Formats: sequence, C-alpha cells, structure tokens
Amino acid sequence: MLSRSLYLILVILVAYTIAEGTNTIDLTPDNFDSIIDGSKAAFVKFYAPWCGHCKRLAPDWDTLGSTFSKEKSVVIAKADCDAHADLCGRFDIHGYPTLKWFPKGSLTPEDYEGGRDLEELTTYVSNKSGAKGSKKSTISSVVTLTASNFENIVKDENKNVLVEFYAPWCGHCKRLAPEYEILASAFANENSVVIAKIDCDEHKDTCSSYDISGYPTLKWFPKNDKSGKLYEEGRDVDAFVNYINRNAGTHRDRNGGLTASAGRIEKLDDIVKKFSSSEDKPSLIKEAEEVVASLVGEGISDAKYYLKAMLNVRDVKDFLLNEVARLERMITSGSLSNNKRDEFTRKKNILSAFSS
Repeated sequence: MLSRSLYLILVILVAYTIAEGTNTIDLTPDNFDSIIDGSKAAFVKFYAPWCGHCKRLAPDWDTLGSTFSKEKSVVIAKADCDAHADLCGRFDIHGYPTLKWFPKGSLTPEDYEGGRDLEELTTYVSNKSGAKGSKKSTISSVVTLTASNFENIVKDENKNVLVEFYAPWCGHCKRLAPEYEILASAFANENSVVIAKIDCDEHKDTCSSYDISGYPTLKWFPKNDKSGKLYEEGRDVDAFVNYINRNAGTHRDRNGGLTASAGRIEKLDDIVKKFSSSEDKPSLIKEAEEVVASLVGEGISDAKYYLKAMLNVRDVKDFLLNEVARLERMITSGSLSNNKRDEFTRKKNILSAFSS
C-alpha cells in the first residue's frame, strides 16, 4: 500500500496535470477540491463543449492560462459541465460559459460579470490577484493592412484576399478576433490566399472608399475580381474555411491540413479507375499523358504524380501498399516542413484513387 505522504504527492501531481494542448487546468470531481482549496485564487470557466460562446472564448481562455502559468498565487481552470454535471450543479451553473472567481482564503466564488475579451480578462485577474502575469508574444498570421500597403496586397492578381474592416473599440470585432486568427493559421501555408484586416479608425479614407459603414465588415477580393465582394456567410471558422475553399479552389481544413480532395484531378481519377483491372494499361497511360499535356498552371506536379504512380503500379509489386504506408509514416512523423507535409498528403490522396 502507498504511504500517506506518497499518496498525497500523487494526488497533487494529478490535480495539477494540465490538459493536452492547453494552458488551463481541467477540473473534475476528483481534483476540484484539492485545487480550489482556498490556498490560492482561482478563475474558473464552467462550459459545455457544444456551446458556441464557449468555443469563441476558448482561445483567449487558453492564452489567459498561459499568461498566468508561472504565477503561484492564481489558477486558471475550466470545468466541462456536460461531463461533470454534478460538479457544476454545486455552483448553480445554468448558462455557458459561466465565469467565477474564487478568492484566496475563500471557497465561496464571486460571479464575473465583465467583458470576455483577453485584455479585460487579464486586467481582472491582475487586479484581483495582484499577479501581473507574463503574456507570451505570438506571431499572427493575419496580415495588417494600411493605407500604404492596401493596394499592393489586396489588388495582387495572384492572391485571393479576405479583408476584415474593423474598429478597435467594436465588440463584435473583438469577438471575431480569435476565430479570424484560427482562420489565418489554417491558410498560412496557402500561397494563393491572404487573410487580412485594416483598422478603419486609423485608415478612414481607405475604408470609406469601400463603403464601410459598420464593423466588422468582411469583403472577399478574389484573383479575378478586385472590386470587393461582401462576405455574408457565417463568422465561425468552419464557415470561413468552406467559403474560401469553394471560392479559391483550395482544400484546407480548420487546422491547416489538407482535405482528402487535395491533389485529385477528376479526369485522371476517371482513367485510374479503369487502370488496375485493365489489360490495356499502355493505352490508359497514353490517355493520361494527353490529359497531363493539356493542363496548365497549378496542378501540374499533381498530374505528373498520377503518371508516375501508374507506371509504378504496373511495374512494382505491392507499390501502392508500401508507398501509402511510407507517406503516412512521414506525414505523421512531425519532422516535415509544412510544404513537404502538404506535398506528401497530396500524393497519398492521389494514390487513394487507385483503390476507390
């Protein structure tokens, strides 16, 4: 049996385990009372995984946790009320997200009724706990536009550009900011897409030239039309990603990876479907060569890989099985650059056409 002292050490270690990929402590019925015990202040988010407001708050809450992660006087935590309904019931939680402050020396929480943007949350924690925190600087993938660079970036005929026209004081703009950052990260490795923003308080003339009267206003500037089309679809990451993929011909998911359709070319897919069972492979290879020769611009390297794969499938035993396994190992190894990971994902997608 464990000694009492060793048991307590293990309890403490488990209690302070930080959830994978986050900077905040996940609270459960097993660890709640050992963490929220009055020995230090705690700021707790009670949430539900399906809650839209909770999802929008999540990036800022994680950053808040990072900001105060080295402070010994305060804990930033969260509790999943779907998974732990009884725990949340102890504190009369009826809506999500509900934020509560547990002062040092007390087990009775105070309701937080302030703003939900990162600056206000950080100021609140600093004022209540006396801790200053150390905010980690992050590199934004959102391009900042000004009056001097707007034309060069937005009017570039090689780029599809989504522009957020915003004002710093605008509450809706602040709520959009975390989603917009995720969107920009998702397309950071897509050379043909730019996610940008311009401060209309600072650059009034530029914004007025595009008839901006409310904030945030989003406009889409595709390669072939630089007049600026009003974006009128959803303002969550998935809606943005679907819109850009549909209008820019890209194949990104919300995490920046490529979807299963990336690299695929319909005309070559049709040829490949016949290839494996056909006895006349030379004629199908010739047909594929003609398709490749007719293509121009983007997709040439993908088309050439179809040809290479066809030759290997014909000549090399177990090529498909071995090559797919090799590509999968490399993609998941974590050792590839973003460009290489995209390249190998496209190749893997193309090989899947041979078995579909």
